[in-house]
Amino acid sequence: MVDYTKRQKSPPPQPETPPAPPQPPPYQPPPPPPHQQPPGQPYGQPPYPPPYPPPGQPYGQPPYPPPGQPYGQPQPPQGPYGQQPYGQQAPPPPPQQGGVNLGKVSLTKSAPSVSLTKTAGTTGVLRVNLNWNSRPGGGGGGGFLKRLASAGSGAIDLDLGCLYEYADGSKGVIQALGNAFRGQHTLGNGQSIVWLDGDDRSGSNSGGENLMVDLQHTQLIRRILVFALIYEGVPNWGQADAVVTMFPANGPQIEVRLDEHDPRARICAIAMIENQGGQLVVNREVRYVHGGQDVLDRQYGWGMDWTPGRK
Repeated sequence: MVDYTKRQKSPPPQPETPPAPPQPPPYQPPPPPPHQQPPGQPYGQPPYPPPYPPPGQPYGQPPYPPPGQPYGQPQPPQGPYGQQPYGQQAPPPPPQQGGVNLGKVSLTKSAPSVSLTKTAGTTGVLRVNLNWNSRPGGGGGGGFLKRLASAGSGAIDLDLGCLYEYADGSKGVIQALGNAFRGQHTLGNGQSIVWLDGDDRSGSNSGGENLMVDLQHTQLIRRILVFALIYEGVPNWGQADAVVTMFPANGPQIEVRLDEHDPRARICAIAMIENQGGQLVVNREVRYVHGGQDVLDRQYGWGMDWTPGRK
């Protein structure tokens, strides 16, 4: 039988585990001095890029170099607003449009017309000047006898004239031939709209011949055809080297050169001044006529009657 009065032996006591020694606090690096980077970081670079800069502050350096600069090259400092960064030049100003000489407009085949109204040339008096070389092939030198001999051979007498047509249907001609220096049709005050200042028969006048057009009465003008006539001498337009220049009171000069030639023609229609819907437009013609003024009349539809005349 089991004797329950007997106490069972208990196991021997186990030695107690000594407590763990206290752990030292984790190492904290000393704070960096002011205006310096923490140890181990490259100078001037933050340990990680900030997500966004504070409002009003520029972004920091990008992690990669911008295009066109070698890696690691510092960015130039930004100057005040409106100034260029150091080392960069301001872009040149854009060139002016055009390339047109504001002092003169040359009418050519590719650019045959110009508006006097748009160039502010419809005020005052328009002067139409004709100049040419009256001694083709003969220079200015050689003495008095040589010049006297050349005066009777090869000299060209070039006349300036025009056909005009007004808004009321009246028509006429202005030319030295027949002493028609002024238009037959005048304004209410007796003044002519178109007139010729004289006849340069020698061609030695540096001012040439001048036709005047009063542009204060633009609304009365329908069209004016400016022409040149070789009155004396062999038709030699090439050596005459004639040029017509129009001088408005305002706006650029208008030049028409007789750069095309016809040795059989004695008349050249040079330019047409025409009222087109209230605008006064100059058109280059340079068309040679085989015949007299009556043929010129028919070609441009003036419809006037002509009789022979002399200076």
